[in-house]
Amino acid sequence: MATRGRKPTPTAIKELEGNPGKRKINEAEPKPEKKAPPCPKWLEPEAKKEWRRLSKQLEQIGVLTEVDQAAFASYCQAYARWKEAEEFITQHGTIVKTPSGYWQQVPQVSIAQTYLKIMNKIAEQFGLTPSSRSRIIAGAGENAGPGDDMEDLLGGN
Repeated sequence: MATRGRKPTPTAIKELEGNPGKRKINEAEPKPEKKAPPCPKWLEPEAKKEWRRLSKQLEQIGVLTEVDQAAFASYCQAYARWKEAEEFITQHGTIVKTPSGYWQQVPQVSIAQTYLKIMNKIAEQFGLTPSSRSRIIAGAGENAGPGDDMEDLLGGN
């Protein structure tokens, strides 16, 4: 089934933003428990590090739930692969001379670009990009406690 128009903003993000469009929030939306899912064992080691770095903080602000395991695992795996490609580029450069004498871009450049796009697309859904964060009003969600949850997420407190 094809969807039309702009993809809806997740309710958890909309609540953190203070519902700036003042559109009615879907009260019948499924509300999974706001608990981080377990880290999949099959993730690459670097992806597991990224999972540990962010999962509890996203759980605390109510963005990561048990049903988000695949989406968050996709973000973490894309991050690990992006980082690996970027580290290769840092070590070896972006172009190499082929045996026939021509200069050619290393495949890691397009690999890094591909995974960065995937990573950023998923990151927006969890409020992890500067533009998605700038719309968030800490304390606007039902889970917001004392302090600035987004500042905590970003490591400011």
